[in-house]
Amino acid sequence: VLLKTSAGEIDLELWSKEAPKACRNFVQLCMEGYYDGTIFHRVVPEFIVQGGDPTGTGAGGESVYGRPFKDEFHSRLRFNRRGLVAMANAGPHDNGSQFFFTLGRADELNNKHTIFGKVTGDTVYNMLRLAEVECDSNERPLNPHKIRSTEVLHSPFDDIVPREIKKPKKDKEKDEGKKSQSKATKNFSLLSFGEEAEEEEEMVNKVSQTMKGKSKSSHDLLKDDPRLSSVPAVDRKRRREAGDSSGGLDEDDEGDSESDEDDAERREEMRERISNKLKKDKIEEKNAEPSAEERGQKTSRSGSGGLLTLWLNPPGLPPPAI
Repeated sequence: VLLKTSAGEIDLELWSKEAPKACRNFVQLCMEGYYDGTIFHRVVPEFIVQGGDPTGTGAGGESVYGRPFKDEFHSRLRFNRRGLVAMANAGPHDNGSQFFFTLGRADELNNKHTIFGKVTGDTVYNMLRLAEVECDSNERPLNPHKIRSTEVLHSPFDDIVPREIKKPKKDKEKDEGKKSQSKATKNFSLLSFGEEAEEEEEMVNKVSQTMKGKSKSSHDLLKDDPRLSSVPAVDRKRRREAGDSSGGLDEDDEGDSESDEDDAERREEMRERISNKLKKDKIEEKNAEPSAEERGQKTSRSGSGGLLTLWLNPPGLPPPAI
């Protein structure tokens, strides 16, 4: 099997007779492209370089069997040098897809991890380059190397049929983000819910089209809402009566009563002013009207008393003496 990594090509020789389950699992995952794009997420200088996790966290990956498979130990296979390939696990018989390369002797790993191959030829130096990275306190590289692709040069298992596997979660989310960006002009990848945001946007567009040309106020839109009422929540008159019966008013009611008293005083004052003015105008009109004698004298002097006399003296009464 040939691993094409960012540090160069790494040629592997597999020991299918000593570890058939581990070799079959590794070959089939390579044929399916399972390791493509995965990183070497753990580096322990002079000890191991670990990879094979599609999530890149060190907690993911699964075998082709659909469940963890058993360890395979052989008396002649020991962790006595660099360049060995073995299965990584979290405990006995817990093998999945993760594997590691040894960077030196590691006797403490014997009978704990299944050795299933080795790095051959000068490609061992490319394998050593995987460890030439800066790591944090958790043995995680800051700029990790990755497996770009894999190639099975010779398969010891003729009956392997590659599966159509689902994309890893990390790559799937990345593709969905690209898809949502290309579908719409708005960048829904910034929201927490990509597909729901698009559905809400479509609903808003439909509502805006139906409401186009129909300008409505908030009162029109909410008048049929059973939760809303046109009746005031608090009746001021009842509040005032309740305040009087309880023997006191709160600050708001006191302010309202004072303003009502001021309004009543202003109205009473205005009413008195208008009444006085009307009385004054009536007196002036009365003083300005001529008396009956003056009207009679004026009529007699005019020389045309016929019509005026009839107008001034009702029928049946004798005319005034001239």
